[in-house]
Amino acid sequence: MRRLVIMLVAFTLAQTSNAQLHEIGGYIGYSNFVGDVGSTKYINPNHLAYGAIYKWNRSERHSFRASITRTLLEGKDINSDDPARQLRGLQFTNTITELSVGVEFTFWEFNLHDTDLQAAPYIYTGVSYFNYDTLFLENGRIVPYGDENTFAIPMVLGYKMTISDKWVLGLELGARYTFTDDIDGSNPVNDKADFDSLKFGNINSNDWYMFTGITLTYTFGKKPCYCY
Repeated sequence: MRRLVIMLVAFTLAQTSNAQLHEIGGYIGYSNFVGDVGSTKYINPNHLAYGAIYKWNRSERHSFRASITRTLLEGKDINSDDPARQLRGLQFTNTITELSVGVEFTFWEFNLHDTDLQAAPYIYTGVSYFNYDTLFLENGRIVPYGDENTFAIPMVLGYKMTISDKWVLGLELGARYTFTDDIDGSNPVNDKADFDSLKFGNINSNDWYMFTGITLTYTFGKKPCYCY
């Protein structure tokens, strides 16, 4: 792992430029939840997601990226294809605020200073840190009792293109593998209470949430000299 980090830093420093090109803009789309309550479909957008995004382009192939996104996650057993879940009839909502940082890699060169149309598929990964409502099952209803913060691993596949000399449009499909199984209240954890008897579902599988949407970013900064 240490050798990998050193190689990544060396690769980044090797591409030092006279000036860097930046992008800043917004994200809008939809989200959906995958866990122990509601539908088990991974791509099932149902609630608005929105946020802001910033990119620091270090070369024509990779960018450092940061974003903040907010959405409402919802799960309804009645919308599941599983008859057992439909019979159970639970539902929940949970507000998510996520900060994500990482690296975006394009599959081929994407030069924002080229006058021709630029388009390329890309992938993004890094680390996400998000706030969510903690929930538990009480008298047949999932109710909140506080809030918590934890990490997730973002995995994003996208396609972007220039729509003018200053604007870039992107289409993204992204998954978040979280470090918690508590978003839907199926595995509540609290040092001040005993929730063991209230756990349900698969407590050995963490929750996921998905984003499907578009980004629109404005580019600024002097033309960089990408040096290899």
